[in-house]
Amino acid sequence: MSIGRRLIVVSNRGPVGYGRDEDGRRVVRRGGGGLVTALRPLVSRHDVTWVASAMSDEERTIAASGPIEETATDGSRYRLRLVAHDPGAYELFYNVAANPALWFVQHGLWELKRDPNADLTLPWNAGYRAVNENFAQAVVAELERDPEAAVLFQDYHLYLAPRLVRERVPDALLGHFVHIPWVGPWAWRVLPEESVRAIHDGLLANDVLGFHTNRWRDAFLESAAAYLGPDAARRTLVSASPISVDPAEFEELAWDETVLERERELLVARPELLVLRVDRTDPAKNAVRGFHSFGRLLERRSDLHGRVGMLALLDPSRQEIPEYAGYRNALEATALSVNERFALPGWTPIDLRIRDDLPSSIAAYKQFDVLMANSVMDGLNLVVKEAPLVNERDGVVVLSHDAGAIDELRAWVVPVDPHDVEQQADALEQALELPLPQRRAWLAAIRAHVRAHDVDEWVTGQLAALERASTMRS
Repeated sequence: MSIGRRLIVVSNRGPVGYGRDEDGRRVVRRGGGGLVTALRPLVSRHDVTWVASAMSDEERTIAASGPIEETATDGSRYRLRLVAHDPGAYELFYNVAANPALWFVQHGLWELKRDPNADLTLPWNAGYRAVNENFAQAVVAELERDPEAAVLFQDYHLYLAPRLVRERVPDALLGHFVHIPWVGPWAWRVLPEESVRAIHDGLLANDVLGFHTNRWRDAFLESAAAYLGPDAARRTLVSASPISVDPAEFEELAWDETVLERERELLVARPELLVLRVDRTDPAKNAVRGFHSFGRLLERRSDLHGRVGMLALLDPSRQEIPEYAGYRNALEATALSVNERFALPGWTPIDLRIRDDLPSSIAAYKQFDVLMANSVMDGLNLVVKEAPLVNERDGVVVLSHDAGAIDELRAWVVPVDPHDVEQQADALEQALELPLPQRRAWLAAIRAHVRAHDVDEWVTGQLAALERASTMRS
């Protein structure tokens, strides 16, 4: 869907990053994360200004000189406005208030907090609110340049910014998409009530507010009513629309030369049966329980020793946060424990690799027999949409019933309770023994669904909702 308005996309991370090479020359690297990937079609098809945090020294230098013109990988041009923050404020914003506080609340992980009773007043006001204020100022400057532009805020980093913009530009057309789960009123009680009310109020300053699933949408409406009153959401269009991927991109990546090289390396060493997980080293992804469940499978099934292996490709995530660093240690210790119990000459049950390596992930997507995604909670989980598109072994997906993607894919996956290790072992066993016709049918159904409901459909839906909101307002 093409609209005549300019779009202002606002996210913490930008579509590209900047640094300097050994010779002192500026280098540009592609931005990471599913959010940036998902929003790429906006740049390709619309007049876009992207507002994002300046992360590196080079990016702070760019921010000081004002917005710049950038070129996307497909040749599309867009405008990039980087926002520099006080380093101390950004530390409080990102590493204390947003992660782990908001992330842990919204993923049901509060019990993992190192200090659950810590006073969040300073990180909230001097960090989270200050950074949101910086973003709001940048958006207001963009709206002064083009008052008819539509603003698209992204995710949990920017809950306060819409209200700050609305107070200064009352007629602005604002949308916000939350890419992580939402939880009911009871889960928010661990945070100061003033902050919780500000979160819900900030989001309801938008004309349109989107979530991946009706579960997350309904939880938001329940918590908004509890904290702001039963009519709090009446002026905001609150919708559910699951994000997706670009199938053509992954089908092309499958034949990239680096991916093919990684695939050849994998084929040399792969076991007869390959269980795969591709995640971040994030407690929400629940890999420790996944490793324990694989160990339980090996306890039950000695006939699988030497035949089945788990390949865990984990991207190191937020290692500057103690809870995440501790979880990485637990991952390594659990994998080592399983391997010490069951390893045989020439066979290591769990092959754990912690590094950022997209080509290896795509190569493994092609080769899995079982893909495990047992997240404690997940806004969606794009891996279970990406991997089946290129898989060549009629692979089966084992998927948490608390991942958003289960709402779309339930008929074609083996569902699991993310907290029940024994049941996850059952699911792995079931997936490995599923008859070939059923495996093939399920994989084909997931592929057909993802191709029919791709990222372009999601983007079109977001823009259509904004236009509906604009029409209703006028």
